Amino acid sequence: MNRIRPAFSRHLVCTFLLLAATLTASKLTSHRKADSLIEPLESIDQHIAGFVGTDNPPIAERTLEQLRSDSYLTRTYRKTGTHADLLIVYYAQQRAGESMHSPKHCLPGAGWEIWDYVSTDIPVDGQSFRVNKYSISNAGQRMLVLYWYQSKGRIIASEYTGKLLLARDALLQNSTAASIVRIIVPDQPGALESARELASGVIPQLQRRFGR
Repeated sequence: MNRIRPAFSRHLVCTFLLLAATLTASKLTSHRKADSLIEPLESIDQHIAGFVGTDNPPIAERTLEQLRSDSYLTRTYRKTGTHADLLIVYYAQQRAGESMHSPKHCLPGAGWEIWDYVSTDIPVDGQSFRVNKYSISNAGQRMLVLYWYQSKGRIIASEYTGKLLLARDALLQNSTAASIVRIIVPDQPGALESARELASGVIPQLQRRFGR
């Protein structure tokens, strides 16, 4: 006689793990001391991979209240034929309900349609890091987005993995400091190559601010 076994979908398992990690992280981080970058985000070079950066106006106070971050950098990098908007948001300590906001949710809320989402690899000093790559559009305007989560010694694309590692970091490293990095470029020929070049320069710059 065949026994009936409960079927658990991959999505359900991921949701359970995410919930468990969030609850665990909440308990583990309740008394953690916030970490600081060894250098401020503003010290990141304005000349990267042939791009020249200029600081953007400050983020609106209402948006900052939603981000709940400890510091951020918003800058436009330009070189002949293209420009790229860079946003880095840093959290010295993450708690349940105050963790990093994913562009997957923020972009649609700002009126952008995500019509393609895959990943791409960013080469850095002989290594390769996988990041998210989104194609978005709004009122006929098309853009390309790269984003990833970066902390001391780690670059990841998945927010689910990030939640699991948050709990581990709180337990083993007494730290939950991390950042989200987003690069947006116009969706035109050569856009992906330009965005990847800028990302290749930004990743090690940010790692040095984490102390590695």
